[in-house]
Amino acid sequence: MSSNKKIAVIGAGLGGAAAAALLQKAGFHVDIYEQSPSFSRLGAGIHMGPNVLKIFREIGIEKPLELMSSHPDFWFSRDAQTGEFLSRIPLGDFARKEYGASYVTVHRGDLQALQLTALQPGTLHFNKCLQKIDDNGTDVQLTFADGSEVRADIVIGADGINSKLREHLLGPEAPTYSGWVAHRSMIRAEKLAKYNLTFDDCVKWWAQDSHLMVYYTTSKRDEYYYVSGVPHPAWDFQGSFVDSSRDEMYATFGHYHPTVQALIECSEHVTKWPLLNRKPLPIWSEGRLVLLGDACHPMKPHMAQGAAMAIEDGAMLARCLGETGLDDYTTAFRMYENNRKDRASKVQAVSNANTFLRTQEDPAWVYGYDLFAHDLKSERSA
Repeated sequence: MSSNKKIAVIGAGLGGAAAAALLQKAGFHVDIYEQSPSFSRLGAGIHMGPNVLKIFREIGIEKPLELMSSHPDFWFSRDAQTGEFLSRIPLGDFARKEYGASYVTVHRGDLQALQLTALQPGTLHFNKCLQKIDDNGTDVQLTFADGSEVRADIVIGADGINSKLREHLLGPEAPTYSGWVAHRSMIRAEKLAKYNLTFDDCVKWWAQDSHLMVYYTTSKRDEYYYVSGVPHPAWDFQGSFVDSSRDEMYATFGHYHPTVQALIECSEHVTKWPLLNRKPLPIWSEGRLVLLGDACHPMKPHMAQGAAMAIEDGAMLARCLGETGLDDYTTAFRMYENNRKDRASKVQAVSNANTFLRTQEDPAWVYGYDLFAHDLKSERSA
């Protein structure tokens, strides 16, 4: 698809990178603008289910992702005090057979670095903090904090919960604090060897009002990561996280199973992150601007599908633009929202409710979804 028309993607996170890679593969001229000066291997893990692996297959990074990741055979849910199983959700070979792709857990920084290799050289621009947007009807002028300006025919806002594009469309409004925090820590797996305990490949420990999700992040199984969900009184969060401690973890999770106590003992650095929300947005696009991922439907991470929904958004938006071309982007934007809103809203609701896989249930509606085999609704479908 040769054209002088240009697409700008704001934000090179997992959703923005997926959208850009697929649009470039389809022949569109795409540049990505990321406000960070560079990316580093931040200490966080992430789940990628078969619904996403099928998108990475299309991008061309499925196999290298499988090689670097951990492949749990089950998602285990356990009672926080007794350790008894609440559910055993089969993954591994079952997922490959039933859902058409692997289920993996991986270090988020490793995944992001891999995604960036799929972008065309010279199209990712760091240190580009968006300051001003001017959609004049003919094109969009973007002005960045460094004084540079670019023009694009459409702009995709993949810039997270504090999206500058969302603010431009709907006005300034801070996200709301959900009343929950997440503690995060990456553990060197070698430290677990001294314990005569079972450390599952992928397990969620459930108490009545809190949980702890734990899993390996590499194929070498040398990193073991946990992330919590805990109600917490509001405070004035400065920045995206604050430091926590083993003492705070003991105070919060002291009633949990001895396996969890061992994890806390092995924690070298613990951080605490406020979980933020927004009300559902009345629009996902306007004029030449369109939103995806946390910019339009942020959710608590309790279902391990937030990044997956951003990646699915990016893939669906690329598919719709491929159907219409940039000359009819308005139709593409309406098709995109019509084909994504119901699914993203359902995942958002289930994730925020924190019920997913606590008991034995069938997750095929999530993992079995194949975005490229999904029949597109027209822009006028109900």
